[in-house]
Order: sequence, then C-alpha cells, then structure tokens
Amino acid sequence: MRTPTRRAVLGAGIAVAGSGLLAACSGSGMDHSAMSGGKPMPTPEGYVSPDGKEVTDAEARRNPGPVRNVKLTAVETRLDLGGRTVKSWAYGDRLPGQEVRVTAGDTLALTLANHLPQSTSLHWHGLALRNDMDGVPGLTQAPIKPGAAFDYRFAVAHPGTYWFHPHSGAQQDRGLYAPLIVEDPKEPLKYDKEWVVVLDDWLDGVDGSTPDAVLAELSRGMGGMDMGESDSGGTGGHDMSNMSMTTEKSPSPKPSGPPRMMMGATSDLLGGDAGDVAYPYYLVNGRTPENPETYSAKPGDRIRLRIINAGGDTAFRIALGGHEMTVTHTDGFPVEQATTEALLLGMGERYDVLVTTKDGVFPLTALAEGKKQTAMAILRTGGGTAPQPSVRPKELDGRLLQAGQLKAAESVRLKSGKPDRTIKLELSGSMAKYDWAINGKTYDPAQRYGVRSGERVRLSFVNTTQMWHPMHLHGHTFALPDGGPRKDTAIVLPGKTLDVDFDADNPGLWMVHCHNVYHAESGMMTVLGYRK
Repeated sequence: MRTPTRRAVLGAGIAVAGSGLLAACSGSGMDHSAMSGGKPMPTPEGYVSPDGKEVTDAEARRNPGPVRNVKLTAVETRLDLGGRTVKSWAYGDRLPGQEVRVTAGDTLALTLANHLPQSTSLHWHGLALRNDMDGVPGLTQAPIKPGAAFDYRFAVAHPGTYWFHPHSGAQQDRGLYAPLIVEDPKEPLKYDKEWVVVLDDWLDGVDGSTPDAVLAELSRGMGGMDMGESDSGGTGGHDMSNMSMTTEKSPSPKPSGPPRMMMGATSDLLGGDAGDVAYPYYLVNGRTPENPETYSAKPGDRIRLRIINAGGDTAFRIALGGHEMTVTHTDGFPVEQATTEALLLGMGERYDVLVTTKDGVFPLTALAEGKKQTAMAILRTGGGTAPQPSVRPKELDGRLLQAGQLKAAESVRLKSGKPDRTIKLELSGSMAKYDWAINGKTYDPAQRYGVRSGERVRLSFVNTTQMWHPMHLHGHTFALPDGGPRKDTAIVLPGKTLDVDFDADNPGLWMVHCHNVYHAESGMMTVLGYRK
C-alpha cells in the first residue's frame, strides 16, 4: 500500500538535499560525456544543439527551484513477481523502481549509476525539460556505459503523473521503469489517499526469454517463423547487431526462451490487431493476479489513482469492480472531469482518476486488451473473501472512456489558432515483414523535421498499417482535436489519421516515436529539430 503525503520523496537511496538554483550544464563544471564514457554529441548544422544557448535560456525561464537529490542504480537482480522469481534488470531490487516524488518548480538532480552489462540511459516520459537531459543516446546524450554514471539535472515545471525508463534498445521491456510524481503546490483536488498503479506486460527471465531475443524473433516477420522449432529456441542465429536503434550495437542474443510472437490477438477498440507479443504475465505494481497487491481503505474514502501503462506491447482496459471512476487528468494535464466505468490505456499513457470507496473487497482489474489475460490488484475496505485471479468485473464491459472523448480543462486548453507548419508522419510497416517506419524511413538520428520556436505545429499521424500505434512526442504536450485533452502519447488506429497541435516552445532535438518498444526499435521513430 502506498499513501504518500505531499512533498514526500520515498525510498531507499533517495536523499533530499537543500535548495539551490540550477546551473546550466555548460557552466556547472561537469563533463557529462566523460561520466557516461562516451563522446560528446556533435552539434547538428543549422539546428539548435541539445546543450545550446537556446536550451539553457529556456531552462532559465522555468525558474528552477529547490534541489531534490536522488541516487539511482541500474542493476542485474532477481525480482519476485508474487510467487515467481525471475532474473532481470531493474532500478535497485524492486519492481516498479522506487517512486520519485517532487513538487512542480523543484530541480530534480538524479544520478544514475549503471551496473548493467550494457550501456543505458534515462528518458523522463512526458516532461517538458531541457533537451540535453531527455535521455536519448546518440541524439541528446552519450550512452551511459557499464560502470559509468550520469547526472541528470533539470527544472520540473509541470505537475502530473509521469514515469521514467531507458531509451536504449528494448531495455524498457525489462524491469527498468519507475513512477515520477510531480505534485501541484496548489493542488485543487480533495482526496483521502493516493495510490500509484503501474501496469506492465512481463516476459524477461521467464523460461529464458529476453526482450532482445523477442525483438530478434519478431524482426524475421511471419515469413521467418519455423513452426517446428523447439520451445527452447525460436530466435535462431539472427544477427542483432543492427537492431538497437537508440544505443550502440548490441551483441547478438543467444537463442533463448520459447517463441513469443503472438497471432490472432484482436480488439475492436484497437481497430483489429491488438499486439505482437504473447506475454506469460501481466502485472499491477510488479505482481501477478495470483499474489496481488492489496490497497486498504475505509468505506467512503476518496482515493486518487495515478494509473501508468508501462507495458512494451499491450494496451490495458482497466476497471474497479463495483465502482465508477471520475477522470481528472490524462498524461499529467487536467481535463473536464468525466465519469466512466472503464478506461483504455495505450503504452506510455497515464490517467488520474478519483473513486469513492464502497464497503467490501473489490478487484482492480486490467485486461490485456485483445490478449484475454488480466492483471489485478485488490481494494479492501471491509471483510470478505478476496476475488479470484480470473475475476472479470462487469465494469470492464461497461461504459468505456477514451482520450478523444475528453476535453482539456480550461486552464490548460491550447489557444485556438491555425498551424504555422504541418508535418505529415505516415506510419508504415507490417507484421509480415516487421518493417515499421515513419514516412517510409526507419530511424536515423540525422533525419530531422525542422520547426522554429514560436510556431504552432501540427503533427498529422497517418496510419497506413493494420496495427494501432501509441505515438509519443518528447519534450512537449500536444492537444487532441476540437478542444481535446493535452497529451504526450495518443493512440492512432489502423487506417486512421490523427492531427494533433503543439506550440514549439522548448528548443532542441526531440524524438517522435511509437511507444510499442518493438515497433520503435524496428524503426518507427524520427526526430523534430528546432532550427536556429
């Protein structure tokens, strides 16, 4: 159970230090490239560089406040999923990693020590932060090599529910993720307790599976399947040397684990094909439904749930048995409040909801959309028998709310106006060839779509594939059409076009990509670059 008070920063290894103002990297005396063990990023000709004056000026305008110091270590470890122990990579020895909690206006100073056998990084999903802290190796920083460390330091401007994870290969589909909660010093919501709910799909360390081996299997496409392979194989000798798009070359994985390619997973909500990967487990806060986390409260308590989909390949439909949910925020930004029985979250999306608890024992169930299995936690406010892992509350099939049905709260609604620039991003590829791309090109950090500070920019996502894609923009939030919510990640259905607008107010080089980790690592990523 997690019931943190505001201003609390939780967990072992997290030290809260005094206050101070953020010094620009160029003036701090810190050599980030030396700490990470890599070469400095080259300055792109004609574009603002990640550590350029424009970036430091934008950071100064955020008026960085008191410093919150955090120490984080990425390690190989064994994780207990609730009765099943697996070997994986994680932050410390827990899943999810220990929550980091700050207040809007603070400066977060987090040192990541890399004790992994591969280089790594940290991306702060959803934050509008300084560009050289965004955590994309080969674009905004050098990789953090094994045995090295990196100091992330930036102003945290906006309250909300966020999270962090690597942007290095398929590492996010291991245990390397944790919540980042930014509290509002003028919090308008009233509630008795608050719980962070992290949803995930899990395969790392199960029967020898690893995300790298799964990526190698998928990359062969359906035409490369060998139905006669044994359960101990399934990846052959596929060369992974060019598979990792966001870090240096990865070693070729040894054949490991049973085949994980999923066939026949369909969802009307997702427009057809629901996913590529058959996961053995689906988790709430790192635990399986057979041994779930239990939240305790009193009848009548008002609870704030901060729900994060940290999955690699799975959308979740979530409901709390016997209760309605009132949606207050999505992707960190407030919306006009709306009630619903169920929510759909693509990978990378977050929703904040309020619930008023009834008397009894209730399942908080997250259905792996189109994959039929569920994750579960339990809400207990009184006596009674805990629900079975297979329980499917009727609310899952009741009134369901998606982002396009919401409206942004007036305080954060994007001012009306025509775009100064429209960038068409055609999503292409197929399961057959596993050749996911944007505008016909797989990821190349040298390929950039130029924008200029002060512009209203429209991103037109044109999905020509038969698969849904949760598209994520770094460093900004965009608005869904017709006064829709402010978001950084949005589902684009197969055969559909989604136009989203944002104000270019955070200079640098910023990724746009599918948040299906296997689609992204296969090439469905590109870069927006601010021109000088």
